[in-house]
Amino acid sequence: MKHTKKSPYNLWQNSAFMVQAAWGRCKSVVPMCIALAVARAGQTVAELLIAPGILRTLEAAAPLSEVFGAIGLFTLALLLFSALARYLDENTLFGRIDVRTGLIDQLNRKAARTAYPNLLDTRFLKMLEKSQSITHSNSTATEHIWTTWTDLLTNVLGFLVYLVLLSGLHPLLLAVVIATTAVGYVVTHRINQWGYQHREEEADYLKPMEYLEKAITGRTHAKDIRIFGLRPWLDQVWSDAFRLYQGFLARRERAYLWATAADLVLALLRNGVAYGYLIALTLSQGLSASQFLLYFTAVSGFTQWITGILQQVSTLQKESLELSMLREFLQWPEPFQFEDGQPLPRPQGSCELTLEDVSYRYPGADRDTISHMNLTIHPGEKLAIVGLNGAGKTTLVKLLCGFLDPTEGRVLLNGTDIRIYDRWAYYDLFSAVFQDFSVLEATVAENVAQRVDGIDTEKVWRCLDQAGLTEKVQSLPQGLDTHIGRQVFEDGVELSGGQTQRLMLARALYKDGPILALDEPTAALDPLAENDIYLKYNEMTRGRTSVFISHRLASTRFCDRILFLEHGVIAEEGTHEALLARGGVYAHLFEVQSQYYQEGGSEDGREI
Repeated sequence: MKHTKKSPYNLWQNSAFMVQAAWGRCKSVVPMCIALAVARAGQTVAELLIAPGILRTLEAAAPLSEVFGAIGLFTLALLLFSALARYLDENTLFGRIDVRTGLIDQLNRKAARTAYPNLLDTRFLKMLEKSQSITHSNSTATEHIWTTWTDLLTNVLGFLVYLVLLSGLHPLLLAVVIATTAVGYVVTHRINQWGYQHREEEADYLKPMEYLEKAITGRTHAKDIRIFGLRPWLDQVWSDAFRLYQGFLARRERAYLWATAADLVLALLRNGVAYGYLIALTLSQGLSASQFLLYFTAVSGFTQWITGILQQVSTLQKESLELSMLREFLQWPEPFQFEDGQPLPRPQGSCELTLEDVSYRYPGADRDTISHMNLTIHPGEKLAIVGLNGAGKTTLVKLLCGFLDPTEGRVLLNGTDIRIYDRWAYYDLFSAVFQDFSVLEATVAENVAQRVDGIDTEKVWRCLDQAGLTEKVQSLPQGLDTHIGRQVFEDGVELSGGQTQRLMLARALYKDGPILALDEPTAALDPLAENDIYLKYNEMTRGRTSVFISHRLASTRFCDRILFLEHGVIAEEGTHEALLARGGVYAHLFEVQSQYYQEGGSEDGREI
């Protein structure tokens, strides 16, 4: 039997959470919701009383002036309540948006500042996706809950007023109205829940359709679609997916049809009983036309208030569950210490990194990626890490950079476990170029400096020169102020893969951290451009500790020490010349790559 996880927060706790959020961002939200509920309930009561009130004056043969006076009085009351409700409804919107924006800010901060291991956790990513979905529009729980509470309060106030108006009638009539309304709500709610209960199934039908729509119309697959003639096949796949979705919609509408039929039957029963009772009351007690109209209208309205209360409570329950997901995400535990960690000791210029019997296994993996590794990287040392795909090179760099904590062992900075430090301060030690680098839709200067204000232009040019990108930037329409990318800026330019990699290298050099970590920094460069980077490598790394990952073994000769990783352990270690003289795996792979290059191949080496 499948058990659903119980939410850690109930409706009242989540409502209190939203009130607290509103109090911190816009204190007027809660009182304006209450005032809006009163205004709406007052407007509805005025609408109920206006026709019977005027009819009563006519029945009493009142003077024309009194009739017009009653009309004017009811109309004025209706206008006042209507205008107040409209004013409050329009002006409370800004506060509600402000509260939701505050929650979006908290959500984004959590997502942007969370520890790196959380980004490898599928549960965390799924919770992030759900949290984003309930904050992205006015109709989602983080804003709509104010509408729900306002409607609930409106219905409660209306229910109480109508209960007073109907208190003079037979209790059995009220019991019939309440009973048929409650039964109708339960039946229709249970049937209408079909869509909510099958929302994940619906999402499964929509997901491939949405993906195919993006794939067919987007730029990513445009060349492949045209070269390989994929459009008819993709259209057929989309049509098949759409037919499946149509079948789902047909099942849903059949379920909803029963809900509509049940509601009609119960409404007929309820109104029939009310009509019969009021007609009998009129014949036996001489009930006036104004009273008949008032009572029958009140009976219908009384039903709406009861239904409204039940519906809003149900909606609140759903929105509370969604808010629980958001709160769970915001409270997701952090494995690292950040601001609450110890500050890094000064000065930071001398940084010795040590791996002490370190092992790391990714969540769900059946073996360690790094296994019982011991390594010391001395201050100012140029270390190269090489090995076959899957040997653990990138994982080792992530451990050194503090993105991952070992599952066994310790990573030490100058003899101290890095887990005690503020991890943000530890990150400041590193300048890095990673395989999966990212380019911002911003100017060249902003991409290099990673800031908007206080950019050292002279330093930017110096770093671009070291990365071999000066000539390209000088040729751009606006030089350093040229925008990169075209998703945001129409005048943006798109760099080639090699030029982008150079830009990322310039960004790492601009940060000027005491430790430089380069994970395949020349993978997208041609041999001549790569050689140019190697010639400048000593200048780039002067006064810094550097860790250099590469599949191209020829690039490692510039380093003081080379580690050859195999199955997560250091299989060979030494200088380039020493490893060649040893005649081991490193020497064999170097010979293979050299022969390939000499035969005229492009020594890409990325498959080695």
